Amino acid sequence: MTEPVAPEQSWILTFSCHDRRGIVAAVTGRLAEAGGFILDSQQYADLDTGRFFMRLVFTGPDMRDRLSDVAAQFGFDWTLVPGDHRPKVVIACSTTSHCLNDLLHRWSIGALPIDPVAVVSNHEVLRGLAEWHNVPFHHLPVSAANRADQEAALLRVMEDSGADLLVLARYMQVLSPELVAAVEGRCVNIHHSFLPSFKGAKPYHQAHARGVKLIGATAHFVTTDLDEGPIIEQAAERVDHRATVNELIAIGRDIEAQVLARAVRWIAERRVLANGARTVVFR
Repeated sequence: MTEPVAPEQSWILTFSCHDRRGIVAAVTGRLAEAGGFILDSQQYADLDTGRFFMRLVFTGPDMRDRLSDVAAQFGFDWTLVPGDHRPKVVIACSTTSHCLNDLLHRWSIGALPIDPVAVVSNHEVLRGLAEWHNVPFHHLPVSAANRADQEAALLRVMEDSGADLLVLARYMQVLSPELVAAVEGRCVNIHHSFLPSFKGAKPYHQAHARGVKLIGATAHFVTTDLDEGPIIEQAAERVDHRATVNELIAIGRDIEAQVLARAVRWIAERRVLANGARTVVFR
C-alpha cells in the first residue's frame, strides 16, 4: 500500500510598504522559485496614502530567509507565521460576562483560533466562568491609589504568559497612556456605537429616551484617544419604538459579542493590517 502523503506546511505572509511597481512579482516569483503553492492572495493599494498591503497564504518551505532581501528592497513591514499559528491572548473583563463567555465558548469549540492564556479582572465576579474553561484567572482590583501597580501587574501577566494580544471584553477601566503605549497595536476594545452621543452611565437608557433606531457596536485598536482607535469591525441592527430599554441592552450585548469575536478572529488569522488611523481588513 502507498503511504499517505503528509500535507505540506502552510504559511501566512502579510506585509505593507510604500507602493511601487514590481512588489507582487518579486514576492510570488521568489515563492515560485522555492516550489511554493499559493492558496489565497489578497492585496490593496491605498491611493490616498501610497501604501500597499498584501496577505498571502501558501504551502511550501519557510520563506523567511528567501524573502529577506525582497523585504529589504521594498521596505516591508512584514510577518510570516505558520498557517496553524494561534496567538496567545489575555482577556480583560469587569462584571459583564457576554463578551468573555462568547470568546471562551468559540475557542472551546474550535471556532476561534486563539490560545487564551489568562483572564484578568478588577472584580471576582467572572472567576467561575474563566476557571470552568480551565483558563487562569487573575483578580487585579484597581483604584486611583493603586492604578500604576495594577497595570504593572496586568503587564506581568501578559509577559509571563507570552501573550500576543490583550482583548478588553467589556473591561470598564480607562487604560493609562503608559499601558496603552506598552500594548500599542496589540490591544482590542469593544464599545457600543452610540459614541460620541450618549456618553457615560446607562447609554441604552439615554438612547431609549431619544428614540434611537440603530443599535450597534465597534471593535477597534486601543489608543490614547479614548474609543477612537483604528476600527476593525462594526455591526448594527435596526430597532423601533416598541423596544424597551432591556430589549435594547440585550440586542447591544449580542452585537458586541459578535463584533468582538470577528475582530479577534481576523487578527488571529493575520487579516488586519494597520494603515495609520484606519485598518485594512482582508476578509
